Amino acid sequence: MAKKKTISENDIISSYMDYVLEHNENPKSVYAFAKANNFEESKFYAFFGSFEAIEKHIFKAFFNNTVSILEKSEDYKSFDARNKLLSFYFTFFENLTANRSYVIYALHQHKNGLKGLTLLSELKIGFTSYIEDLDIETLDIKQEQVDKIQRRALQESAWLQLLLTIKFWIDDTSAAFEKTDIFIEKSVNTSFDILNIAPLKSVLDFGKFIFKEKMHTK
Repeated sequence: MAKKKTISENDIISSYMDYVLEHNENPKSVYAFAKANNFEESKFYAFFGSFEAIEKHIFKAFFNNTVSILEKSEDYKSFDARNKLLSFYFTFFENLTANRSYVIYALHQHKNGLKGLTLLSELKIGFTSYIEDLDIETLDIKQEQVDKIQRRALQESAWLQLLLTIKFWIDDTSAAFEKTDIFIEKSVNTSFDILNIAPLKSVLDFGKFIFKEKMHTK
């Protein structure tokens, strides 16, 4: 049988996901994988350097697809940061649910090691950049170094929250994963309530006022 002359990145990803779900293991080699799917081995390397690279890319593709869907929505563009993040979560987990068998397989393969986090490294880059772009308000300390620390802490805590939500979703056995939806809504809203800096800003402003008044009365 003649080899396929053209094959796309998505073709390779789709074939890879089908293979691991059908065989419950990774292909033995790129050569064997290419042969089983009737394309030249060199075409695989035109897109990916290894199977691990495909696995990382798949999780980033879930993220990219989520953002692409959201950016087409006029309503989403008018949302504040809290509702944008809620929309992201609900759409992202719809994507995961559509590919649940693969996601569970891939994450369970590495659930007890650092490789599990490596698998999500490209997703983390995309997600933390997304959090940065939401421009969630933090305290204006007027010190660049402090501001960087605040932003970094915000990104890392948001990433941890996403990981915890993925874990909850994996373990969720409720119909239509309705418990995950509740978890998302409560956890995101709680996070923003904690981040609500308006009361703290008021205290700081009041403190500055008292300080200035005392300075003037001396």
